[in-house]
Amino acid sequence: MKIKPFLNDDFLLENSISQQLYHDYAKKQPIIDYHSHVSDADIANNRKYENLTQAWLESDSSKWRAMRTFGISEKYITGEASDFEKFEKWAKTVPFTIRNPLYHWTQMELKIFLSEERLLNSNNAEIIFNETAAKLSTNNLAARNILKNANVEVAVTTDDPSSDLKNHQKIKNDDCSFKLLPTFRPDNSIHIEKTSFVNYITQLSEAKNTSILNFSDLLNTLKNCIDYFHENGCRISDHGLEHCYVNKLSFSISDKTFKKRISGEKISKEEIEIYKSTLLFELGKMYASKNWVMQLHLGAMRNTNSRLFKLLGNDAGSDSIGDFNQGLSLSVFLNRLDKEGKLPKTIIYNLNPRDNELIASMVGNFNDGSIKGKVQFGAAWWFMDQKDGIEKQLNTLSNVGLLSCFVGMLSDSRSLFSYARHDYFRRILCNLIGKDVYNGELPNDISFLGDIVNDVSYFNAKNYFNF
Repeated sequence: MKIKPFLNDDFLLENSISQQLYHDYAKKQPIIDYHSHVSDADIANNRKYENLTQAWLESDSSKWRAMRTFGISEKYITGEASDFEKFEKWAKTVPFTIRNPLYHWTQMELKIFLSEERLLNSNNAEIIFNETAAKLSTNNLAARNILKNANVEVAVTTDDPSSDLKNHQKIKNDDCSFKLLPTFRPDNSIHIEKTSFVNYITQLSEAKNTSILNFSDLLNTLKNCIDYFHENGCRISDHGLEHCYVNKLSFSISDKTFKKRISGEKISKEEIEIYKSTLLFELGKMYASKNWVMQLHLGAMRNTNSRLFKLLGNDAGSDSIGDFNQGLSLSVFLNRLDKEGKLPKTIIYNLNPRDNELIASMVGNFNDGSIKGKVQFGAAWWFMDQKDGIEKQLNTLSNVGLLSCFVGMLSDSRSLFSYARHDYFRRILCNLIGKDVYNGELPNDISFLGDIVNDVSYFNAKNYFNF
């Protein structure tokens, strides 16, 4: 049997049908990256990265985790080492990430954006560091051109309600080839139990030049923030939750709880749950009134390593899959909004693969025929956005729901080079369909299947989000 070359044009495409679907259909579609954590400041200021350390390692906790696992000292990960020293340690790590998606992504990004086909390792680290630094210094690889070269039509950031969105406004005024739009993520106002909550309410008050003294003030402020975000092109909200909060709804208890927390009094677990449940429900109704999409990222166990959290704060690389119960609370939350006619378009992302079928079946309960795929089983997320996890999400969605209505992939990354993950996803999608054709499980109708691939790669998201 002939061994296939690594990362050639038919990478991940196992037969001629898969190859045709990818090259003739999926590859050509623009990118709508509707969820990411890229820096709006980098894009607005058209940042030129001095080297790959800045482009890759500044804020990528998945790479940090791999380096720590490989025995690299924190000095060379987030510490005081030079950019080259950090890159050298990453290059040393890369070959030993085999079968982890970081191995594929690293080489894909080098090839797609930097025309570099050598496999990165400790022996060629210095020459690749220097040669790519020279390429990164050109206008062709300034931040905005990275998006342009990747055929990005819409890039969406993740933003706190307190944001002034000035960077998004600058992009719009500069008339770029793509749209940079915000996402409304009010997690800091929901997690009332966190030690940072009181300081956050002060920050939000100051940012919006208002007083937030009670629960009603908070709701009014968040509503005004939603109006402001909407004026600036926002059409999506996002929530990072362990699970949905569905205790009883009580404005009065939520108000008392808020006031107690602001004044420094202790609040009970019951009060916390009622406050969170009420606020999340009220926000859901606000999103529906704007015809926004509500994203629910469920199931992450965050900041498990207190030492790293104290050293680096959030997103340090010490999060994991949680084992929270999702079904009952999710059904209650969606049903509360649905029975009032206030359920917005919703995407539910699942982090624990044991719950794939649960989530995929749940979304079907609340699709109402008003639009195609109103409630979505979201793309494979975080620890699941590798080849196996993507295939499992696509297979589960196909088995329990309708793959043809799926809004497709997102980058969920802080690196602009991560737009390569859309290509990764499209190859996996085309390969799954192509294998079904070869196995006689789907008809050999390239035109029809190509339309499905185009929809999942691009058109479903374009129509769903209405950017």
